[in-house]
Order: sequence, then structure tokens, then C-alpha cells
Amino acid sequence: DEFISSPPRKTVRFGGTLTEILLKYEKGDTTDFELLKHQLSDPDIKDAQIINWLREFRASVAYLTKELEQLVKILLKLPWLRRSREVVEEYLGFLGNLVSAQTVHLRPCLRMIVSQFVPPRITIREDDVDISDSDDDDENISENFDTCHRALQTVAGYVPSTPQFLMPILVEFFPFINKSERTLECYVHNLLRVTVYLPTLRLQILELIIEKLLKLDVSTPQQDIEDAEETANNCASEEKSTEEGLFDMEEDEDRKGSKVVSASIERMAHPLAERLDILMTILFSYIKDVCHVDGKLDISKTKDLYRDLVSVFDKLILPTHASCHVQYFMFYICSFKLGFAEAFLDHLWKKLQDPNNPSVIRQTAGSYIGSFLARAKFIPVVTVKACLDLLVNWLHKYIDNQDTGANAYCDVALHGPFYSTCQAVFYTLIFRHRQLLDGNLRKGLSYLQSLNFERIVMCQLNPLKICIPSVVNLFAAITRKYQLVFCYTIIERNNRQFIPVVRSGTGGDLVQTCTNPLDSFFPFDPYILKRSKKTIDPMYQFWEELSAEDLENLKKPIKKGTSEDEDDDFLKGETPQNDGVVEIAPNSFEFNTRSPVSSIGSPADCYVPYPL
Repeated sequence: DEFISSPPRKTVRFGGTLTEILLKYEKGDTTDFELLKHQLSDPDIKDAQIINWLREFRASVAYLTKELEQLVKILLKLPWLRRSREVVEEYLGFLGNLVSAQTVHLRPCLRMIVSQFVPPRITIREDDVDISDSDDDDENISENFDTCHRALQTVAGYVPSTPQFLMPILVEFFPFINKSERTLECYVHNLLRVTVYLPTLRLQILELIIEKLLKLDVSTPQQDIEDAEETANNCASEEKSTEEGLFDMEEDEDRKGSKVVSASIERMAHPLAERLDILMTILFSYIKDVCHVDGKLDISKTKDLYRDLVSVFDKLILPTHASCHVQYFMFYICSFKLGFAEAFLDHLWKKLQDPNNPSVIRQTAGSYIGSFLARAKFIPVVTVKACLDLLVNWLHKYIDNQDTGANAYCDVALHGPFYSTCQAVFYTLIFRHRQLLDGNLRKGLSYLQSLNFERIVMCQLNPLKICIPSVVNLFAAITRKYQLVFCYTIIERNNRQFIPVVRSGTGGDLVQTCTNPLDSFFPFDPYILKRSKKTIDPMYQFWEELSAEDLENLKKPIKKGTSEDEDDDFLKGETPQNDGVVEIAPNSFEFNTRSPVSSIGSPADCYVPYPL
């Protein structure tokens, strides 16, 4: 009775052997062929059936020519990944036989494998609406990805030209940025895994990933991210105060709640920023894993990766204006060893001084040099001084060439790289002046005096008129304190000459003041993505907010002829601490229009009154 009532095992086949079916199909008899396709497409197909079919197909791959493309497509749609180990092994063997005998099917095979680089899609029904998204709860997802990479390696082993066919498919299958965080995370992670066993594709894959990250980055301005965080924090505090008024939580519930809160604290309130944060964390982990073997830095591997990343930086990052976070992959790899930081600075310096480069690229290179020297804790003072020497000498030569010519007047269009370099030097001095003077004030002052800032500031090109006001004001205060140059006369003259732009609109006349004629930005302004910032913060020099006492001190010039003991006492309270401190600062844009409280990490638009 039990035997009669139980369903038969689906191992029964109709239509003879596979070879017979395919030969009949060639002669025009399609009956058995259609039956074969129907059996292979059966959603309830059993493991034993799949194994039997695959064995026959492996023995008959010579028949699977381009004319049987439809049959091959059905075979590639077989649900082999989430089956028994025997099915997986048999399928991998079939793929190897297929691509080695019939390379015409290489592309479909690669497309099938790459399509599995994201979690399977499931349909959830909510309010009579079908919502389709990735299945994040699939326990076997990691094992499935491992199998996919085995399949890709198998195919690449049989067909050496696999990489050139694979790359366009990887580009095509990259998920849209509005897909779930999990989908994007899995796909990017799997792309980076491909670079391990197909190293010839590494540069192209890094380029693809960073291009997508860049689109995410420029779609989420820093101000939008900060606003979203502020709104989320306000809502959370309101909910918390409401709950405290209504409920008396038990201890167990408290503990559960604290875990949920800590997880939510990690999340970014802005959805695109959340995706970017997750993907930047993966990229940083990849860079670390490639460059370190058994916990030790592998110089050779790091050099190779550095070259690839610099190439991507030149192609994508340098020409992109005002990205906030993606460029930090260069900051991170340079932190591994001083040689890489110096190589990066040298690379930027060559970009800056090369007159054959477009002016905008030269200006951006100047911004990167200044921001990198100011913000990277791992760059020692000796390197800062070497870079300042290069930059300042270049400025003096530029002045020599321009100051007496027909173009010796203030014009951003003519002298953009010059002004960008001036701003880089001023910005670096603001952040590093204490370290430059640390230990021996007299020696430090002698070095700063040798830079001859007075000639730069007083030249006909008038850099103080063009550079961002917050940088100019702090530079003026610092150089006045150490009696390097007195900038306030020029600043006041520039202010008197400055004419606001009046624009008429539907809402009436609007007076606009251009506070950033260079349209410059500081590429290493504070990193605000919550997860990935943990990688950057330990090596990042934050701006230390100036107290009222500091501002008062900046107004008082130091007395000449101080003894060295007095110098040391003076420096004790002045030397910057390399600990991260939360501080005030507007973003590089709208320096003098934003409240200092609204953001962190750059010099605030403080104005130190000049003496009358």
C-alpha cells in the first residue's frame, strides 16, 4: 500500500538517449527534442534527474553547436547552485566540457555565473502589492558565492581569453544604486574576489567600482548627509523622551534595546550615504588584505596595488569636482608606509607644475597637496618642510616670470594654478605651524622666514584676494603673531575694492558675494561616514578649535629677543596634539556664510581683528 500511494521517483525519461534525440532533431524530428526541453525546464526536477542529464550532456558536448543555443540556455537556467554536492560537482564538470568544446557558449556561461553574484530575489507581498528584492536571510549565500567563483575559475582555466569576455558582463550586471545595500555589498565583494584569481582584470574592476562609488559620492553632498543625521537624531531623541514617559522597561528588554540602538547608531540616516559607507568599508578591507600577508606589509604587492589605484585616481578622481569620501582610498594606502605618501605627493607635484596639463587639473592637484599635508598624521614634519620648499620656490619663480609682464594682475583665469598653490601653502601652514616651530622656536622661525611669505603676499597677483577667506584670515593671524608678514593692510584694501554682485529675480534683488573665486575645495575635509571612518580617524589630523585664549594669543606678536627657555615655555601650550578632537569648521564651500556650529573638522571662518 505504501509503495502504491508514494509518488514515483522522477528518474524516468522519454524519447531515448540524448544522442538519439539530438540526431533526430538534426533530421527535422522535433517531438523528442521538445519533450527533452520540457523535462529540463520542470521546476520540480530532482537531483538524480539533473545528474543523469548532465552526464549525458558531458558526453555529447560535440553536438551542442550554436544551432542548439536554446537548449544550452535551458541548461544554464538549471537550479544547480542550491542542490546537493553531487549536482554542483557534475555541473562544474559540464561547464568545463561545454566551454572547452564549444567556445561559442562562453558568454552565456559567464553571464549565468555573474548573475549569481547577488543574493537571490524573493517576492514579498505587502498590502496586495508584490515587492521583489534580495533574499538577505539565505543561510547558504556565502557557500553559493564560493561555488560561483569555482565555476568562474573552471571556465577561465579552459578558455584563456575569458577575462576580455568577462569584463563587459561585470559592467552590465552592476546593480543600480537604488538596489538594496545587501545586493550592492555582495556584488562589489564578489568583483573584488575576481581580482584575486584574474589579476589582469584588477585595474578595470577597481575602475568600475570606484566609478560607481564616485557617482554615489557626488549624489550625496556632505551638507545633505549632515542634515539627514541631524533630523534622525532629533527624531530619535523625541521618541526616546516619549518612551521614557510612557514605559518602564524591564532589564532584559533594556539589554535587547541597547543592541538595536548600537546597530542603528552605525547606520547612516541618508540612504545613499549608507550604501556608500558599506562599500567604502569593503574597499578599505580589500586594500588592507591585498597589501598585508600574515599581518605584515608586503611591499611588492602594495606597490602593484598603489600603481593601479593611482591610475584610477588620475582617470576618475582628479577630474571630479567636490567628491567627499571616495578619494580616501589613496589616503589609506599611503598610510601604510611613508614612501607611498611621498610618491603620491611627488605625483601630485608633477601634475601641478606641468604646464601641459589643463589648468583645472593643476588647481585640483594643488588642493590635494595642501589637504594631504595638512590632514595626514603619518606625514612627518621633515616631509612637510620638503614639500613647502618645493611649492614656495615654484611660487617665487612664477612671480619672477609674471610680476613684470603684461599678465601681472589678479586674474583667476590666468593664474589659477598659482592661487591654488598659494592656498595649499597657507592651509598647510595653518595646520602644521606648531609642529614646524616645535622644539626650537628660533630655528623654526628662521625656516619660516626663509620662505619669504612677504614677497608672495605683496606681489601684483594678490593671492589674498583669491584664496578662501577663512584660510586667509587664519594665515594672516599666524604670520602676524610670528612677525613673518603683515597681511591686514592688503586684506582691508581687498575688502574695499570688493564689489558685490547684484542679481534680479522673482523674489527681488539678491546680493551675492563670491567667497570662493577659485571654486576650490579641500579633498580631505572630515570623513563623516560612520562605519568606514573608523579606518580613517586614527591617522587623521582634525582641526583643533581655537579657544578665546588662542584667539587673544594670535593677536599678540611674539617679542623679539626672547631666550630659548622662554621660547620653550611659550611652546608648551601651543604644540598641536595629534589626537583627534571634534572641532568646528565649515565645508570648503560657503566658508563665511555657514555657522561654525554646523560642521566639523576644518578651520572656521574666524576673523582675527587687525590692529589699528
